[in-house]
Amino acid sequence: MRTTRATAPTRIDLAGGWTDVPIFAEKYGGEVVNFAINIYAQADVGTTENGMLTATYRSNTRLGAGLGTTGAVNVALLAAIDGGKSDPLEIAENAYQFEMQLGNTGGRQDQWAAALGGFNHLLFIGERVERLPLEPLQSSKNWLSKHLILVDSGIEHVSGEMHQEVWEKFKKGDSKVEEGLLMLRTAAKKMADGLNRDRRDSVVESLKQVCEGVDLIDEKIHAPFKPVIEPLIEAKHVMAWKAVGAGGGGCAMLLVRPSTQDLVKQSCESAGWSIIEWGFDENGLTIESE
Repeated sequence: MRTTRATAPTRIDLAGGWTDVPIFAEKYGGEVVNFAINIYAQADVGTTENGMLTATYRSNTRLGAGLGTTGAVNVALLAAIDGGKSDPLEIAENAYQFEMQLGNTGGRQDQWAAALGGFNHLLFIGERVERLPLEPLQSSKNWLSKHLILVDSGIEHVSGEMHQEVWEKFKKGDSKVEEGLLMLRTAAKKMADGLNRDRRDSVVESLKQVCEGVDLIDEKIHAPFKPVIEPLIEAKHVMAWKAVGAGGGGCAMLLVRPSTQDLVKQSCESAGWSIIEWGFDENGLTIESE
């Protein structure tokens, strides 16, 4: 049996998430900074000796964690079906359109991160995506590796429901939602600048701005995390944090001081959260045939 295997990474969104959704991008233009991680989705598509098609797909993190797993799964599946004939960004757009047909109301950052890998500074103008220069210094990457803790709260959420509430408010002209989204877009610019110049203060300030903007959009996004994380911030054990993905549950990222890492991890685990080990993915979508 001939089989094609496609592997696509998930991602951590640092700043600008939510602004990649077309309803906002068409009005203002969206902007997101994210990076791919070594937690993957994988799909195998093959043909048996009697001509039957087989397809399987899987991920090594749960759906609803906020890591863009659904987007990565769909990029991997469509890439395996395609067999490497199309450009990765064509696959990303096809995966996004496939999700739209299924009722997805999210944006395109997950599919683009899955296709491209590495660090991404993405500009969203209506239905168009542009990739802006982003080349973090190695010192920036080393700092993130040392300071960024990824936790899974285990709290279930449905990102589509979170999106639906926010975008209904946006359509009605809710000024707080609009202000919050514009803050998130500005935070993405600050994040990109901080990474490119290894300005760690800018990275921290960007994440703080993200939290402020998110609370304007919908306080339920960060509410499940605050009872655990806010005391750690007040004690100066955590420098900054944010929910990963749509929030309301799933994963969060925390920037911590090296001297307090063990204490922060213990506090999170005592709350029933799990620590997710992660590393950078530089390859993006890969396809193999055998």
